[in-house]
Amino acid sequence: MVRQFIINGKFLRAETTGVHRVAIELSNAIGELIAEDHPAIADMGFSVLHTRDGAARAAAIGLPCFELGPLTGIPWEQLTLPLRKPRGTLLNLCNIGPVVAQDAITMIHDAQVHLSPQSYGRGFRLWYRFTQPILGRQNRAILTVSEFSKAQIAALGLCAADRIHVVHNGVDHVLQVAADRTRLDALGLVARGYVVALSTTQAHKNIGMLLRAFADPQLKAMKLVLVGGTGAHAFASAGIAIPPNVAFAGRVSDGELRALIEGALCLAFPSTTEGFGLPPLEAMVLGCPAIVAPCGALPEICGDAATYADANDVSVWVAKIASLRDAPEHRDAQIARGLVHASRFTWRKAALRLVSVLDILSTSQ
Repeated sequence: MVRQFIINGKFLRAETTGVHRVAIELSNAIGELIAEDHPAIADMGFSVLHTRDGAARAAAIGLPCFELGPLTGIPWEQLTLPLRKPRGTLLNLCNIGPVVAQDAITMIHDAQVHLSPQSYGRGFRLWYRFTQPILGRQNRAILTVSEFSKAQIAALGLCAADRIHVVHNGVDHVLQVAADRTRLDALGLVARGYVVALSTTQAHKNIGMLLRAFADPQLKAMKLVLVGGTGAHAFASAGIAIPPNVAFAGRVSDGELRALIEGALCLAFPSTTEGFGLPPLEAMVLGCPAIVAPCGALPEICGDAATYADANDVSVWVAKIASLRDAPEHRDAQIARGLVHASRFTWRKAALRLVSVLDILSTSQ
């Protein structure tokens, strides 16, 4: 008898975020296991249900995808999906799922909405704080992406630790797209003359500290390139000063991001908490050193392959960046460690881990 798993395809209706990336890559990695008749998945069936506005992106998923109407957005997830899905265990990979579904498993990536509430809007916070404890009680299990997140989710009382299973992310997706220098050239960037970081005003991402570091005279000749949809006006509105050597790349394609990372001196990731921390691994696998704060899951995920700098000490960040710039042999050594370390995080490995958890959960019901 084939055990059926229905993937909540809400991630197909929106522009790809980090959480959506995980859902896409896990779905495709599972599809590859099915295509090769891998024994770990021999008696399992997988399909993806999505809204009508997710049909275009569904074409890129290597599993059977089916449109399920009516409604879209939260009403679709909370009403249409649980009431109209076919028989099978519902697999929610993006933090939230229908509160009425009991034969379900949800991946809660992190506890940021609880640990750093100021990073999110009021409506978002209230919805997550209402929904996730219900999922923790009613779902057959909770998945998460690091031991750190598991400990935080359990400590918050969202779910008992023995019902939380860790599935690390992969990183090899960045190797599947060719580098595109369009944005790099448009910004007039010189190889190793700039540092890449995320463009966001979320408090826990701590980019304001990084901007203060780049106001230091020691980094005057360097550029900080911020990638993402948050522009200069958002930082100004938040009262965060922007030094003149900061460039906003805006939203970029996967190929443009690869080119920016490969040309950078390093990636700077000063988050005060992270459930996983995918960007540092993406940098490592592309041969770019990562400087990170020793916070959240970052030490667990980055190991000894990253350079660590206190999240609140601007002078330490200045010194660490200057060290990579001024000591090429130090940078080369870190690149070598990063390549080895990041190669351990593949989506195939993540999919096999997920399948093994699903196997245990479905045979013990």
